Amino acid sequence: MSGNADVRRSAMIRSALFVVLLWGLSNVPAGDAIWLNVPKTGTKCVSEEIQSNVVVLADYVVVSEDHGHVPTISVKVTSPYGNNLYHKENVTHGQFAFTTQEAGNYLACFWSDGQYQGSGELSVNIDWKTGIAAKDWESVARKEKIEGVELELAKLEAAVEAIHTNLIYMKDREAELRSTSENTNARVAWFSIMSLGICIAASCLQIWYLKRYFQKKKLI
Repeated sequence: MSGNADVRRSAMIRSALFVVLLWGLSNVPAGDAIWLNVPKTGTKCVSEEIQSNVVVLADYVVVSEDHGHVPTISVKVTSPYGNNLYHKENVTHGQFAFTTQEAGNYLACFWSDGQYQGSGELSVNIDWKTGIAAKDWESVARKEKIEGVELELAKLEAAVEAIHTNLIYMKDREAELRSTSENTNARVAWFSIMSLGICIAASCLQIWYLKRYFQKKKLI
């Protein structure tokens, strides 16, 4: 009976770890293909919250129904603190890559150069990859001389590391948000006490003023 219980316990642990792994993989930064409709005038932006020390790789291309003339656009990518990471003008396609130095929302903005004379909006396709999705696994396989199962295990190891890092980041963010919430609650409490004190003081002053006024008029 003890042996069966151990087997069942091991199976339950493996199942739990599998569920946790699947959940973590769903939260690991990956690659996304995005379609943007850029207006003739104005800017269209996409953003993603990324933690520090994460590789970001993105390809973009302007898609036009007029195959004889492809309009140009301008592209600018900025960090959460407003640092310029990439800026190009009069381009129809391109690629930008960088490693994040700051945690927060990274913003990629696209706008028309004003040469587009067609009707409607421009279409821009963006292949945005972060984390392990942006890693060149073919180069890794050639460098490490691994293939097949070993390569898949290397990918899985990288995914597990990304999950661990992402969980730590989420924990730190939760602690930061909790601290901000507690500070806000404390400030609101002090503000409420001060407001109540001011209201009481104003009421007392008003009663004192009215009492003196009535005494001067000999009404009391």
